[in-house]
Amino acid sequence: MGVSHDSPAAEPPKTNGANGVKKSKLPTHPLGPLTGDEISRSSRLVVQSWPAGTEFRFKSIKLREPPKTELIPYLEAERAGKELPTIDRLSDVVYYLKNTDKLHEAIVDLTKDTVSSNKLMGPFLHANGDGDEIMAVERVMLADPGVQAEVAKLQLPEGSVLVADPWIYGSDGFTSEDGKFYDDKRIMQCYLYMRDPANSSEPDSCHYAFPLPISPVVDTVTMKVIRIDIVATGLDEKVKPLEPWQPVPPNEYIPEAHELRTDLKPLRVVQPEGASFAVDKFAEMGDRIRWQKWDLKVGFNQREGMVLYDVAYDGRPLFYRLSLSDMAIPYGDPRHPFHRKQAFDLGDAGAGIMANNLKLGCDCLGSIYYMSGVVTDADGQPVSMPNVVCVHEQDSGLLWKHTNYRTDRACVVRNRELVLQTILTVSNYEYILAFIFNTAGDMTYEVRATGILSTQPVDLSLTKVPHPFGTVVHPGVLAGYHQHFFSLRVDPMLDGRGNQVVYDDAVPLPRDPVLNPHGVGYTVTRTPITVSGGYDLDSSKGRQFKIINPSSRNPVNGAAVGYKIHVPPFQPILADAESYHHRRAEFADRSVYVTAHRDGELFAGGEYTNQSRGGTGVRSWASRGDELPEKGDPVVWVQFGINHIPRIEDFPVMPMEMIKVVFRPNNFFDKNPALDVPPSTQEANGSVGLNEAMEGCNLGGKNGELSGACAHR
Repeated sequence: MGVSHDSPAAEPPKTNGANGVKKSKLPTHPLGPLTGDEISRSSRLVVQSWPAGTEFRFKSIKLREPPKTELIPYLEAERAGKELPTIDRLSDVVYYLKNTDKLHEAIVDLTKDTVSSNKLMGPFLHANGDGDEIMAVERVMLADPGVQAEVAKLQLPEGSVLVADPWIYGSDGFTSEDGKFYDDKRIMQCYLYMRDPANSSEPDSCHYAFPLPISPVVDTVTMKVIRIDIVATGLDEKVKPLEPWQPVPPNEYIPEAHELRTDLKPLRVVQPEGASFAVDKFAEMGDRIRWQKWDLKVGFNQREGMVLYDVAYDGRPLFYRLSLSDMAIPYGDPRHPFHRKQAFDLGDAGAGIMANNLKLGCDCLGSIYYMSGVVTDADGQPVSMPNVVCVHEQDSGLLWKHTNYRTDRACVVRNRELVLQTILTVSNYEYILAFIFNTAGDMTYEVRATGILSTQPVDLSLTKVPHPFGTVVHPGVLAGYHQHFFSLRVDPMLDGRGNQVVYDDAVPLPRDPVLNPHGVGYTVTRTPITVSGGYDLDSSKGRQFKIINPSSRNPVNGAAVGYKIHVPPFQPILADAESYHHRRAEFADRSVYVTAHRDGELFAGGEYTNQSRGGTGVRSWASRGDELPEKGDPVVWVQFGINHIPRIEDFPVMPMEMIKVVFRPNNFFDKNPALDVPPSTQEANGSVGLNEAMEGCNLGGKNGELSGACAHR
């Protein structure tokens, strides 16, 4: 999408050589995430390709993965222990010329120390926000005289501390009187709050319990407030003049604000002989994990966070690449400015930037291995992201069991799982994201949503009145209805190249005097997906989507080996097809999209989601109608989500909501692959019986606590 521009200063310069940039030792693997040195070199090469004195604001510097046609032979040679082909090391650099809206993309060849491509992007393309920028927007907004004048009308208590949540502006096609789009420049909509006036010195006070009806818009180029919206606080779009603030109580989530339970005893995960997985570095910033016949490589980047590569089971390849491709959270309040409220947390911010430092004993339990990453700051320098992925084992109940009722012998195997978890904090929300593997060949992608609802003000007089666009969760606080959509990108390689996607339907047989005289028969019909497109679940037919390899056959029944996908049902996006919500969230309308593989098509919502207008994501790619041959190279995009109708129990912090996508072997093995897992025994597990210890116990203590002798056992 590179275009020319009238302004000579905006034109990308010609590419050049190293100009004295010192080379560093390259990682040993072409899939290894960029090192800090490679990030610094990438930005330096871009800076040196422009005239001296040019200033920059870097947005993203990440590995440009090699074309699949180059990488597959490399991985095959690596597996076979053969000589490895040479692949050049490249990085993608996204940046602005400072104090302009001129977005550029560069490709840096780190092997040759050159900038091999540098182009100016077209209009209405805006890069992600970053932490420094968001904090700067908040400072500018709070210092603006116009904003201060509007706030003064609320007559807030003396010493009140204001807090702003800058949001990506979104899109609505709205134009000003001169016919220009308001969102042609990169701007942010700020939602204004304050801390509890009675405890304003507490920085962790839940400001979402004190939303204010003032919403400034800030131009991120000029860093000036360009408009101040006053939001509706009633049941319709009518905006009322600002009135003095009416006191409401706080609603805190921090533990020191509550009388905590005292009857919870410590619960510890203990592995006396250590963990069962092994980790080694396949690159300077990449980890290879081997556990219970699983073998996979783990990378990390600024946009997607954790990425899995070259996933195999017992030496058989399964997946070339796996990642959470995108997420979109459209809100359903049609009133200005809430009608634009739609977050793309990966594209608008970045899973890598927002990843938590996972603390030992808090976010992950047991024997933990931590992985770290590196991202870039606005100056193009590396920022270390320690402990962004935790790896551990967990018990998940029984995997299989059978009791022979004739002999009363029970064979029991527990479901041991390997978990690779990362947690994102995106302003008010937390997403707990995990790849989970078990000993029966299953792979699960799990999303848990928690954190704090995005709130807005509502008239106190309407606290107990049903609201058409949300749930009142606290006096004066409305939590708007919204949907969460996730798109998991699956690049399969089941038993090697030449995969196909199919779906199976269970359908009843017609009555037939010979074949089905009693009307109870049913069969399964298979439909190969031969053209790229979007596809849906059909619960009336028990539809199952499967990835198969027609060239690899099961030795027992001759079926093509495969994996079935347990796609969770979800309600598609409710915004209509002409809305910008729908246009932008290209993955929010179908359960499954299947496309032909093309290098660079990684993000279901498009490369740039900030103020996007649609037409650059998976729906558009699928609409090409590419042929998908029987032994082809398909990419599967699995969509799932939550329609969040907030409950009062979701505030001030919500208990987690969980959703899973499961990939399960389907005629891939010749029998249950977990038959060789050691059985569950008391000698190994060391469980403790409590029956005798609990005799004579009662719940007569305060708040139902154990009392008597049992309270001390």
